[in-house]
Amino acid sequence: MTAYAKSTNADRDIKTVALVLRRTNLGEADRLLDLLTPESRLTVLARASRKEKSRLAGGIELFCLSNVQIHHSAKSNHNILSSAKMQTFYRHILEDLPTLELASSALKDIERASRDADSPRYFDILNQLFSYLNQPTNSKSSTPPDLNLASLWFRLNLKNEMGEELNLLFDSTGQKLRADKTYAWDPLESAFREPGPITANHIKFLRLALVSPLALLPKVKGYANLLKDLETVV
Repeated sequence: MTAYAKSTNADRDIKTVALVLRRTNLGEADRLLDLLTPESRLTVLARASRKEKSRLAGGIELFCLSNVQIHHSAKSNHNILSSAKMQTFYRHILEDLPTLELASSALKDIERASRDADSPRYFDILNQLFSYLNQPTNSKSSTPPDLNLASLWFRLNLKNEMGEELNLLFDSTGQKLRADKTYAWDPLESAFREPGPITANHIKFLRLALVSPLALLPKVKGYANLLKDLETVV
């Protein structure tokens, strides 16, 4: 949750958590950062953050959830990063190339989406994805993340937040989807049509994916058998 501290001259300090969307080098030692917070996207200046002994450096890495404090100057209308302390480093994402590729692609997708239209939901979507992907892929004590499942959940929820909702109620003719029918995805109509490989179980799973945390979906019995048929839908 973000805390605001306002001074008498209308400057304010913002304390929140953030994920780094993009970093741009400025001058000899500064960086311009695009941060994603639970409330909005913010562009901040991280002064001297590229210096060897910078106190900000450790908290502005990619795939890192950090506690940050941002000073907004009303006079200059600039956001200055005052402090950044790493809360969670999703380091296991970096240990597996396919996992890193998925996380990097998602980061770019969220960066583009939030640039066009800001939404608090983007932070939750990206942070849930990073948290799920941050599982060791070579550990005997844990189950590695299912990248196909993660990709489907991410794309489904991102498109929904962008206003490209998947129609899970009616088919291409306007008829209500029925449990005793099977369907195929019609990309031209952006709707289901009869007949095809998509059953009521597929549609139930898509509905569940839109309202459930990503970490819950691997517990759904038989979900892996549904994923291949759903690749063309999302």
